[in-house]
Amino acid sequence: MTSDLIQKYMVRFYIAMFFLYLFGPLILMGTTAFNTPKFPTAIPFKEGTLEWFTVLANDKTILEGLQNSLLVGLGVICLSVPIGLAAALLMSQVHRKVQPIYYTIVVSPLLTPGVIIGISTLVFWDKVGTIQGQDYEAFYYNPYFLTIVGQSTFVSAYCMLIFLSRLQRFDRTLEEAALDLGATNVQVFKKIMLPFLKPAIGSAAVLAFLTSFENYNTTVFTMTEGKTLTTALASKARLGTDPSLSALAVVIVGITLVGVTFHEIYRRREVRKDELAAEAAKRAAHLADKAMAPV
Repeated sequence: MTSDLIQKYMVRFYIAMFFLYLFGPLILMGTTAFNTPKFPTAIPFKEGTLEWFTVLANDKTILEGLQNSLLVGLGVICLSVPIGLAAALLMSQVHRKVQPIYYTIVVSPLLTPGVIIGISTLVFWDKVGTIQGQDYEAFYYNPYFLTIVGQSTFVSAYCMLIFLSRLQRFDRTLEEAALDLGATNVQVFKKIMLPFLKPAIGSAAVLAFLTSFENYNTTVFTMTEGKTLTTALASKARLGTDPSLSALAVVIVGITLVGVTFHEIYRRREVRKDELAAEAAKRAAHLADKAMAPV
């Protein structure tokens, strides 16, 4: 057996082990959702059942946590995406010597432990409400407000990084040309910048929602009343789990796969549309050159 053949088999073995490590737990967990024992068991597989999906649908704690997570996620999108966009635009406007300092300050929440962010958010807004009086204290101590603000502290930094990567490919001459032709800054932003940033806005919104949806370290301190899905799952797991949690995981994985599939279809259609537009532009330019060529 040659060394090349051995290397080939070793690479295949490594790839197989990697995917087994990556998807093995998901496969086992998915199997427990369709097994009959009350404790999550994949082996031996006794009998197929959909009972645990019914149990999940009747679990008020999980459903309430899911609803709260969706509300918080939408709030985080509405707050984090504009803040991240503003931070990225400001990054492109400040002086080169100031950019490293500004970047370090804006990205610092990503390096801060979620526990610290959660505690500091709770303490800070509690003090702000105490200073402004009882009328404001009830608002600032609202669990949804605290959770959205606390999560947006670091989620907005993720959004900023997405916008920065997109802005690196932006042609500044378009902006300068529009201003020279009499457009206002608002018109340039609406007509040129926003259409260019449309893919980044969608990506930032998806990332903000997913990061908020799965967050636990910050949420466990800021959600003073009620539960999100992650905190509800943690409490349920501590008290004793059953295959309904596996059923929830199967549902989430299924929704994720469907979402990824539709996103990939949409992305390929957009790429194809851009390719067709580029080909049409080349043909038009070629015809124009032929028309202007001397006979």
